[in-house]
Amino acid sequence: MASADVAVPLLLNEEAVELAAQLRKLSRLATVVALLTSPALIVFLYHTQGWSWWGAILGGLGGAICFRGAVDVVMRRVIPWPSLFAVDDKRAKEEDVANRKRSWWWRKFYIRLFIIVVVAYLFYLLGNWVGWSTLAQFGVYAITLPFFLLFNFVILFGPMMLIGITQMRGFEPGDADWGVRLEDVRGQAEAKEEVRKIVTLWQSGEHFEKAGGKRERGLLFHGPPGTGKTMLAKAIATSFNAPFVTMPGSGFAQTFIGMDAVIVRVLARKAKKLAKKWGGQCIVFIDEIDAVGMRRASLQGSSMTTMQEMAAQQQFYGAMGAVNPSGDLICENEAWREHLFTMRAPEPRSPYPGWARKVGNTLDQAMPGGMFGMGGQLGLNQLLVVMDGIDNPPAMRRFFTNFANNLLSATFIIPRRIGRVSLRIKPPRPRKDQIYFIGATNVPLENLDPALTRPGRMGRHVWFRTPTKEDRKDVFDLYLAKVSHDEDLDVEKRRDEIARITNGYSPAMIDQVCSMALTYAHHDGRASFDYSDLLRAMSVIESGAAVNVKYSDHETRAVAIHEAGHAAAGHTYREEVESSRLSVEMRGGSLGRHMYFGKEERFSMWQGEMFGDLIHTLAAMAAENVFYGENSDGVGGDLAHATNLAAGMVGWSGMGPLPLDLNGSTAKAENDADEQKAKIAKHFEKIGLQLMNRSRGSADYHADPIASVLNDPTKRSNAAQLIGRAYVVAENFIRLNKDKVENVAEVLIQKGEIYGDELIALLDAQHFQKPTIDFTKAEAWPAI
Repeated sequence: MASADVAVPLLLNEEAVELAAQLRKLSRLATVVALLTSPALIVFLYHTQGWSWWGAILGGLGGAICFRGAVDVVMRRVIPWPSLFAVDDKRAKEEDVANRKRSWWWRKFYIRLFIIVVVAYLFYLLGNWVGWSTLAQFGVYAITLPFFLLFNFVILFGPMMLIGITQMRGFEPGDADWGVRLEDVRGQAEAKEEVRKIVTLWQSGEHFEKAGGKRERGLLFHGPPGTGKTMLAKAIATSFNAPFVTMPGSGFAQTFIGMDAVIVRVLARKAKKLAKKWGGQCIVFIDEIDAVGMRRASLQGSSMTTMQEMAAQQQFYGAMGAVNPSGDLICENEAWREHLFTMRAPEPRSPYPGWARKVGNTLDQAMPGGMFGMGGQLGLNQLLVVMDGIDNPPAMRRFFTNFANNLLSATFIIPRRIGRVSLRIKPPRPRKDQIYFIGATNVPLENLDPALTRPGRMGRHVWFRTPTKEDRKDVFDLYLAKVSHDEDLDVEKRRDEIARITNGYSPAMIDQVCSMALTYAHHDGRASFDYSDLLRAMSVIESGAAVNVKYSDHETRAVAIHEAGHAAAGHTYREEVESSRLSVEMRGGSLGRHMYFGKEERFSMWQGEMFGDLIHTLAAMAAENVFYGENSDGVGGDLAHATNLAAGMVGWSGMGPLPLDLNGSTAKAENDADEQKAKIAKHFEKIGLQLMNRSRGSADYHADPIASVLNDPTKRSNAAQLIGRAYVVAENFIRLNKDKVENVAEVLIQKGEIYGDELIALLDAQHFQKPTIDFTKAEAWPAI
């Protein structure tokens, strides 16, 4: 089993921990003092003020409590308030949380009490001056007019603003527990470690700043959907002792101009309030930040697409991202996982009303008139202002300081200073509040506004990759530990096999597979599930329940021969990949399926490997011709993929036909050999042109790059030679190993689906041989 990530000890301020312990002792001492002095107050109230005995007791107790609260407020104002981030002592954390909440309550109590007393006294003076009836009439007008103005505002703007504001959630320490810890975020070791380092600096980076460093203001999580971005944010909220505010990007969307900016101000105010309450720190998480942070160029869309982008769009087919249109060849690699995770994401749509048209993978948002529109730019601008203004001094404090200093200067008689003593109020210091922003997005970073992603804002970018085999193994270790399963699934070899056959699975899908497998086991009366339950759950989650279609015997055999041809050729000619599944059950519109994955994370391929891919693709058609003397219409997808691959090799990568070896043919002269090679190449071309998919009707570069390549006679000839030669090799291979291919097909017919180690063992047991082909002999050439 894969071990969990080793936790890195966080940097703690030992002085802060010690100060917190002393503060707790001082708080207890203040409580004792309040209780010891309460009897004196009780006696005073009973004997001097004439209170009843029970009233005196309640009054004395209330006075002691108020005195204790006042001491706590004063103490918190004059003594630095330490942060207990990541302290292991749970009781110390709980006590610290309780003390902070109690102090905050008493602070608000005294502030409100002071305001009530001052306002009541001013009303008393004003009533004696102008008369109580006049004051009452003025009060009615003063209360009614703002009420009607607010009522009209709420009717007009309230419903839309309420939708955005209600999506804003604030969680104080101890309030939020999603059951997700940092240890539960699997398959993203690098991203998690990067986040751990950054958040450590956020919470205990005083020494880092004293040394001249600057803490990052924001983090940006980017990567395909379903890779754990939101889950990691929840883990941060659960694991770290700081308030946490969440907001979806769609919550900023408003119908009227300026309302999105108001939402941002409300978000900033909420974060500042929580930071002030909880020691000056707060984390704001904005999911789908692209809804508010897209740059204008991306919002306008683009009608131009590069050839490589178009090729990538044409590379995958169907819900499982097959490499051929018939859907029976599925190869796991980085591009395939990116495609699959993107396909599972909701279709990108603008949250702003009237912005509906989509071009390519971006939104083409037509500017509506009137009070609508602005594409969230006001919200984005306000968000940037808020991120930059976190360190600004409080606005009201700056106002009163400037007002008082200007008034003193206007008297002309009060100098600015006497000697070294200043006669002016010092300018307010910047806020010590630290508001940190975490954004999550599925779109490419270049589509986000550069002002948002630059250093100083969300300048630290954390990439969440699609889970590889080792990542999936790590995720299975987490979820299998939570459900009852057979001991066989805990064996290292079996865990490795499960990780191999779950190509393209997200952590959520792995969790669902384990849960569904347990459901099947309980339905059969078993307390735990086994490997077969897991395979059954995988099949249902991937493509839904198998289509209840019963093939005729001869059609089942034909499909099995087709898929066995793929598997045999791939196992023999493609050392860089490994088969993971072979099936003759109809799922997702495909009669059968051969799934395989790259043994390594590769970002480029050699010509020999791409030629092996051609043999792998065309081997199914070769198997049909060898076994039946003709081929079915099921090879159309294979030919389309082979055509695309050969055109790409020739048109983009500059690859021509491979050098031709005549295998010791007795040519009398060099000219005769060259003539013989040209004749063989022409024969390859003839076969390739017959197999080549030419159903595309356009040769325009931007409309269809494949057709553009095939429209060039030279490149079409080279591509045809590659296809023709690959098919000749494939058919000779099937002929030589006909009995072995039939063995694979027979086992497949019996089982319906073969997975993982069982499939590899079956293919290894056949000992397939590569044919030695003499292209100068007639028997080497297929009869098509």
